[in-house]
Amino acid sequence: MEIMTRDFGQVTISDEGTIRFVSPIYGFEKYTEYVLLSDTNIGESFIWLQSVQEPDLCFILVDPRLTYPHYAPSLSEEARQDLSRKGLNNPVYWAIAVIPQEFRKSTINLKSPVLIDPDSKKAAQVILDEDYPIRAPLIPQEKGEG
Repeated sequence: MEIMTRDFGQVTISDEGTIRFVSPIYGFEKYTEYVLLSDTNIGESFIWLQSVQEPDLCFILVDPRLTYPHYAPSLSEEARQDLSRKGLNNPVYWAIAVIPQEFRKSTINLKSPVLIDPDSKKAAQVILDEDYPIRAPLIPQEKGEG
């Protein structure tokens, strides 16, 4: 299947590569089908979560442990069971990044990660009970930087 994207133009995707959100991204509830795209010039640090339904809807995801190696969110037993019932048994945590013109001011959302199960191709965004920031610096500032 061919889809049009904002950042990559027209791309060919397979139905097997489509990720379905069982708990949609907050504020974008009507968009539940996405694909993961990457830019070989950047490497695997960033991936694009591209809506199949809307060409202009795309989120940049980053592995939060690249910047925050001790990031270890925990889900309540109830949340784990709910996600498991929906097909997310071994999810990988991703953080949505906001990349402004001035790259060093980029942030990631550690409070509401996107969970993607690579086996079932199911996904969900969750809000953690833990006290993680919504706008954590993607590039931690050195002491003394403002």
